[in-house]
Amino acid sequence: MFFNHLKIAWRSIFKNKLFSFINVIGLSIGLCAAMVIGAIVYYDFSFDKFHPDQERIYRIVSVFKSKESEFSNRGVAIPLMHTFQEGVAGVEVTAPFMNVGFAKVENKEADLNFRNVQNSILADDAYFQIFQYEWLAGDKQSALSAPAQVVLSQKKAETYFPNTQLADVVGRTLIYNDSIAAKVTGVVADFKENTDFKFTEFMSLASSKMFGQQDIATDDEWNSTSSGDQLFIKVKDLASIPAIQSRLDALAEEHKNNEPWAVDDQRLFQLQSLAEIHFGGKYGDYPFNNSNHVASMSVLKSLAFVALFLLLLGCANFINLNSAQALTRAKEIGIRKTLGSSKKQVVRQFLGETFILTSMAALLSLLLAPMLLRQFVDFLPADMDLSVLYSFKGIFGILILIGLVSVLSGFYPAFVLSRFKPVSVLKGQFAKGDKGVRLRKTLTVFQFVVAQVFIIATMLVAKQLYFVMNKDMGLKTDAVAYVHLPWNDNSEVKKERLFNMVKEVKGLSNISWGNNPPASNSVSSTMLAYYKDGAEMHQETEMLWGDLNYLKTYNIPMLSGRERLNDSIKEYVVNEAMAKALGFQNPSDVVGAMLKLDTMNIPVVGLMKDFNQRSLRSNIRPLALTGNWRNQEYSNFRSIHFDLGSNSEQWPESIKEVENAWASVYPDEEVEVRFMSEVVEGFYRKERSTVQLLKWATGLAILISCMGLLGLVVYTTERRVKEIGVRKVLGANLAQLNFLLCKEFLLLVGVAFVISVPISWYLIQEWIQSFAYKTSLSWWVFFASGMGMVLVALIVIGARTYRTANINPVESLRTE
Repeated sequence: MFFNHLKIAWRSIFKNKLFSFINVIGLSIGLCAAMVIGAIVYYDFSFDKFHPDQERIYRIVSVFKSKESEFSNRGVAIPLMHTFQEGVAGVEVTAPFMNVGFAKVENKEADLNFRNVQNSILADDAYFQIFQYEWLAGDKQSALSAPAQVVLSQKKAETYFPNTQLADVVGRTLIYNDSIAAKVTGVVADFKENTDFKFTEFMSLASSKMFGQQDIATDDEWNSTSSGDQLFIKVKDLASIPAIQSRLDALAEEHKNNEPWAVDDQRLFQLQSLAEIHFGGKYGDYPFNNSNHVASMSVLKSLAFVALFLLLLGCANFINLNSAQALTRAKEIGIRKTLGSSKKQVVRQFLGETFILTSMAALLSLLLAPMLLRQFVDFLPADMDLSVLYSFKGIFGILILIGLVSVLSGFYPAFVLSRFKPVSVLKGQFAKGDKGVRLRKTLTVFQFVVAQVFIIATMLVAKQLYFVMNKDMGLKTDAVAYVHLPWNDNSEVKKERLFNMVKEVKGLSNISWGNNPPASNSVSSTMLAYYKDGAEMHQETEMLWGDLNYLKTYNIPMLSGRERLNDSIKEYVVNEAMAKALGFQNPSDVVGAMLKLDTMNIPVVGLMKDFNQRSLRSNIRPLALTGNWRNQEYSNFRSIHFDLGSNSEQWPESIKEVENAWASVYPDEEVEVRFMSEVVEGFYRKERSTVQLLKWATGLAILISCMGLLGLVVYTTERRVKEIGVRKVLGANLAQLNFLLCKEFLLLVGVAFVISVPISWYLIQEWIQSFAYKTSLSWWVFFASGMGMVLVALIVIGARTYRTANINPVESLRTE
């Protein structure tokens, strides 16, 4: 019986080649999207799942609240670490660590030098009690118990000690930052599974003072928080969490900042589970994400919805075409039932056909999946691939998906066909009714609603992206570049030598000293006081450091007052937002005001025009520009900024000369010339990936919908061939016949458009609220997308109806 069903299924599939092709392509597109998106979702949910008791591991984070805003920090105050090390009820293990970088690491024995070593932390033995590392050499119980001890990952050990057995690496000495001798006490295997803990070098926490970090045991500054100082704990059981949170709340209240300006501010300590860390959320990515890929739960949900809707579109196609074919297969069913087939056997027969088509679509999807994945390569991590699809989990998931799609797509057509009564069918007297017609119309409208929503969303998201990318930010972003000096080299002689060499480079102008560029993701702020009406008010202020050419380099206009007298005098130039925040109705009146920083009174000598310090998601914040006087031990002038000029053909040569100047001053350091335009583009990486996703989702949705529409048009026109012949004999012209055949389908497209407009408007309205600066949701976007969809549908419909309307009536009426 099984082989008989299989043979009949293959015969039916090949007999209806066009419909079978449309069904396979429609299902394969949906399945391909589901496989690729499923692999992406699986990748992001696979991070750090291999640690024992991972559900009991938490990070403690800081949340700051004020009247104006709320923000968070993945780090904590250092005294909190000490408090937890002393013991907190419900906590089994406490593991603090500090992110650190080493300017230089030397293996004197092999005469090897390594500069700017990253992915390193200061930690103690508790770190290895929480996180599961495979120890290849050394004792994890005491490897980081004393100062100047270091544990290396396997790859780092092989780098520092080439051609040396790992067991022999333990006991060797490395020299850090020219003077600190550290003993290697252990080697651990690099994680093979996906992880956010990509550290390769673990220095003992007791060495913190040697590397300029705070000492946990003696630091009592509760109001200082660095994102690099992180605290992980393993709780005894999940029931302990409320008690631990209560203890954190009590510590936050006990050590509240009592400064007058912080009276209305609040600092909280909260628990973040290990499973949440990969997605960052409001606590920021972990620990410092330097890749293009930043995991987002909202993005993954959006991806899942895209995959679901594309699958539903493919299933709707299948139901539409197979229920439409029901009448053409009615006699087949009648004969089957007459010869003894039961209703269940007929259902199994048609579900079997669906399963074969779905399996063919799945095989095609596996071939198409790598091509689809490549379209998102710019927004995915380098190690993201589709290997999970070929694993046991992946194959099992694909089989379940095939089964679900087969049932979803094939159950209704099989149910309709199995209900035919043999006597009525063979006499040609079965009732046609309009129930099936209503279903097909509903599914067609659904397909075009989804396609139309994707079209409108793509156009509006692209419009918003174009708006923010091209809006004047208030500063020069084209043809401006900068280089950061080596963070570990404070030689003033080298700095000035490089600066003078850059000034001599042909084509460059407005060369200036500064720190970060005016617009960046790096934020430095301080609290300034201002006396108004006899009362002291406090204003959190973002800080910029630059010389007298800094504003000229970025073409930021001065509105009133003057520039500072020199780079080292204590004077401020503030923006309009700062003036307004201080209560000046006329921003120019801020010139001459005295601001207090700690115990110093500093005059405001100038007012600069507002500009956007970050992406246009954010409002302009109060800001002050000053010179290099704040810290005598550490210069705030760490970058050289310059204008490349208007001749873009000269840029490569100018940049090459800057790189040559750098190489002559810092031969052991790598140079990176950064462009301001690239910084601005980086603000909108997430938006650009959203547009890319929507483009593909829209294209695929339109393709599936139009293929389904084509199938229904083919079926409808084939059933009305004789009607067309009669109408032509009675005098109907080609235009009238085309209108007759097209109007029903175009009406469905129109209904879909009417439904899709409010849905699209609501979804985009929700998304666009995250921007402080928004483009308008123009009516022409909705109109253009609707007309575009009508045009596409008209082409699909017209191509077939024109052919049918041109058939010679003699041929169509020959059997009458």
